[in-house]
Amino acid sequence: MKSSRLVSILLLLQTRGRLTAAQLAEELEVSVRTVYRDVEALSAAGVPLYGDAGHAGGYRLLAGYRTRLTGLTTEEAEALFLAGVPGPAAELGLGAVLAAAQLKVRAALPRELREHADRVSGRFHLDAPGWYADADATPYLPAVADAVWNGRVLRVRYRRWREPTEVERRLEPYGLVLKAGRWYVVAGPGPRTYRVDQILELALSGEEFPRPEGFDLAAYWTAYQRDFHERLRRAEAVVRVAPGTRLSGPAGEAVTVNGVTEGDGWTRATVPVESVDRAHDDFLRMGTAIEVLEPPELRARIAATAAELARRYA
Repeated sequence: MKSSRLVSILLLLQTRGRLTAAQLAEELEVSVRTVYRDVEALSAAGVPLYGDAGHAGGYRLLAGYRTRLTGLTTEEAEALFLAGVPGPAAELGLGAVLAAAQLKVRAALPRELREHADRVSGRFHLDAPGWYADADATPYLPAVADAVWNGRVLRVRYRRWREPTEVERRLEPYGLVLKAGRWYVVAGPGPRTYRVDQILELALSGEEFPRPEGFDLAAYWTAYQRDFHERLRRAEAVVRVAPGTRLSGPAGEAVTVNGVTEGDGWTRATVPVESVDRAHDDFLRMGTAIEVLEPPELRARIAATAAELARRYA
C-alpha cells in the first residue's frame, strides 16, 4: 500500500541518512519512477525532504527532523512484544535496557496498537528451557557477550566430557547462541562451539581479533545442528515393532519409510540409534511392544535386563 511505503521511506531516511532513488527503490522493491512520485507526495504533505544532485547526491531529511511514526502494523506490534525475552536479556546484563526499550516503543505506539501489544504480553509468555533440568549457572556470560561485541580474545579454563576434562583455551568469540535455555559461544579458531556454563575460569584480554569475513552465525549454527544429529545416529539396530506401536524421531521415520510388515502383523525395520547404551534405555521403555534382533550386543543387554527384572519381581 502507498501509505505504508511512504512511512517506510521516512523511516529509511531517518535511520540511514542520505539514500538515492535507486537505493530506495531496491529496498522497497518498486521502480525508481514510483520512488519519485512518493517523494513528491511527501514533500507536498510538508515533510522537510530534499534531494541533492550529482554522483554523491540522494534524498535526505532536514537535519533534526524526526517522525514519531513507527510504521508498525497490528501484527508487527504484537510480534514485537511476543518476541521479548526478559530472561535471556537479564542473563546478558541487558534486562533493564530491554525493559526501557519496550517502554519507549510502547509509549510511541498509537493507542490501538498499544492495546494489542498489552493483550499479547498478558496472554503469552515465552519460557525456552525444558522441564526436568536445573538452570545452568553462567556467571561468565556477560563477559563473554562483551568480548563477542567488542571482538576481544578470551582465555578460559574449560570443562569438557572427555579426558583431560579440564583444558585451557584461547577463544576468538564470534557469536552467542541460546538453544533450549542453554547458552553456547561460537569461537575460533575453527570455529568450534562451547557451552558457556562449562567455562570454569575466564580472563579478559585486550587482544583484538579479526572476525572472519562473511561469517554467518545463523548458517553456522544450522550446519552445526545438522552435523550433531547425524553424528548421534551413526549406529543401527534391526527391530520388530508390534502393530499399532509408533516410534518417535528418526527411528519412527525409518519404520514408516522402510518397515516391512510380516505375517504376524509386526513390522521389521532397520533404525538409526545413537549408541547401544542409549538404545537399551529407549527400547526398554517400550516393553513388549518392540523386539530387538540386532546388533547381538544390544539384544543381549536387553535380555539380561529383562531377566533381572523378572527375578526381582518374581
